[in-house]
Amino acid sequence: MLGVCYYPEHWPKERWKEDAQRMRALGLTYVRIGEFAWALLEPEPGQLAWDWLDEAIATLAGEGLKVVLGTPTATPPKWLVDRHPEILPVDREGRRRRFGGRRHYCFSSPVYREETRRIVSLLAERYGRHPGVVGFQTDNEYGCHGTVRCYCPRCRAAFQGWLRERYGEVEALNRAWGTVFWSQRYRDFAEVELPHLTVAEANPSHLLDYYRFASDQVRAYNRLQVEILRAFAPGKFVTHNFMGFFTDLDPFALAEDLDFASWDSYPLGLTDLMPLSQEERVRYARTGHPDVAAFHHDLYRAVGRGRFWVMEQQPGPVNWAPHNPSPAPGMVRLWTWEALAHGAEVVSYFRWRQVPFAQEQMHAGLHRPDGLPDQGFFEVKRVAEELKGLSLPPSARAPVALVYDPEAAWVFEIQPQGAEWSYLGLVYLFYTTLRRLGLDVDIVPPGAPLEGYALVLVPSLPIVREAALNAFREAKGIVLLGPRSGSKTEAFQIPENLPPGPLQALLPLKVVRVESLPPGLEEVAEGALGRFALGLWREWVESPLAPLLAFGDGRGALFREGRYLYLAAWPSPELLGRLVLDLASEAGLKPLPLPEGLRLRRRGRWVFAFNYGPAPAQAPAPEGARFLLGGPRIPPYDLALWEEA
Repeated sequence: MLGVCYYPEHWPKERWKEDAQRMRALGLTYVRIGEFAWALLEPEPGQLAWDWLDEAIATLAGEGLKVVLGTPTATPPKWLVDRHPEILPVDREGRRRRFGGRRHYCFSSPVYREETRRIVSLLAERYGRHPGVVGFQTDNEYGCHGTVRCYCPRCRAAFQGWLRERYGEVEALNRAWGTVFWSQRYRDFAEVELPHLTVAEANPSHLLDYYRFASDQVRAYNRLQVEILRAFAPGKFVTHNFMGFFTDLDPFALAEDLDFASWDSYPLGLTDLMPLSQEERVRYARTGHPDVAAFHHDLYRAVGRGRFWVMEQQPGPVNWAPHNPSPAPGMVRLWTWEALAHGAEVVSYFRWRQVPFAQEQMHAGLHRPDGLPDQGFFEVKRVAEELKGLSLPPSARAPVALVYDPEAAWVFEIQPQGAEWSYLGLVYLFYTTLRRLGLDVDIVPPGAPLEGYALVLVPSLPIVREAALNAFREAKGIVLLGPRSGSKTEAFQIPENLPPGPLQALLPLKVVRVESLPPGLEEVAEGALGRFALGLWREWVESPLAPLLAFGDGRGALFREGRYLYLAAWPSPELLGRLVLDLASEAGLKPLPLPEGLRLRRRGRWVFAFNYGPAPAQAPAPEGARFLLGGPRIPPYDLALWEEA
């Protein structure tokens, strides 16, 4: 259940055996290695140096540890860059990015794809049947440092080919993009440039297709590696470590080629980057926001089709956020148990020992640079001991589904129409509302079957394809659709029948105008649910339906037709909390408004309660509940676990 990231190349060989023995004694099972080691594996072109990695794997496996081997493609060596500088990516400003960091390659580069094929084949051929290697991680954190979208000549040529395959003839592209506007008509696909460095804003349909193309290029590059690993390493799993709050690629599509998804969990860094109030930022500076890790556990469980790992779990202060506080005592243990409660098969900590040099020297590990255990070590030891006496039941389907679409993030990034509009912000608002009510959530992609869910929340789905519409139509539960749903066609145009486009088959309404409101400008909506001040976004709706909430001018903010509801405004936390509470109760669920900082998660008949707050909290367990961890009074930064009857 537990693992660690280890870099044997950073330490003298004399320490490897002792490190391996201590890992096993700590209760760790898995060790990820090798993902940044290309220059050590091939110090000169064609001269392979396997001895050190052979020894490292043998040493770890000799202590009963299971090795996850990373392909080293995130860091091409200097000699390769010097030989083929064209593999380097180009940023949005047209600047060639340089050697000296990581992820310095273009996904479209034919040369780099061939070099990838070569090094991954050599790696997989040597270790694919090694008994100590149980699986592989492809590359490392695809897209980190803004590297999904490249603007080099190879991307231009590949994008033109992608468009030719998508549209067939250039006139189809002209119609889809509306190139009659601003005299943008193309005579041939070879005329199409990459959408950057334009004097005015680029055509939004052009941008959206480029974002789709860039995501597809990452998927194709990953598939290249997966196919090699499948051929040379039969029976070994293949995964990739995704990132938090990252939308530049479609993880659902990429993970179709993987055995399961992994992600890298850094709750404090992610919280520091969130648009929170100063009060919340301070309150959760040492714990992370109570829903930030949970959201990604649920997301990547969906991406992995029910299976996921935490490949990197924060063990202490990190080095990359604007501010890097130390986790409150107990939080490493709490984060670990929370991941397990959400279905993680393995929680792996980054890293075994803090490295005293280079870019990540300020990033804590389970040990200090001098080799002595750090705070996280003792919390991991406690989790390992607790796991010995417990056998976790399988996870069950949640009663609520939240529809999440990476493409929606691209649409709103391209045309937000309001400076504060954020797809992730809206999704997170819906998610945290459910969590505050003690409800478990399954995150699902558009078009996924929705049978069995009592409540379905769709924060926003601007492009509604037939599969998604059919899933909504066949859902048996209540479906709540958020603002701007059905507002664009697949070609990024306003639907001919006006928004919400295809969703008019479910609700008889039309959005005839939208407006974004600056901070401080709010309008009051009233109705049976109460009175709420709403800002940021408002839609003008024509409908024969009587609104459940209406603004002062009589225009509706919330509509309902049978099982379907449509929100025509950005909901305030108060409105969404009241609405979801009522809908969950109507759906036969048992929402339980929780105190600030307390969260629940069920795994089978087990109920976990996590206290992110600085004061003790009361576990909402029934009288006489049998506690497996903790008790009715949950100390700060601690948890309780009990079994339901």
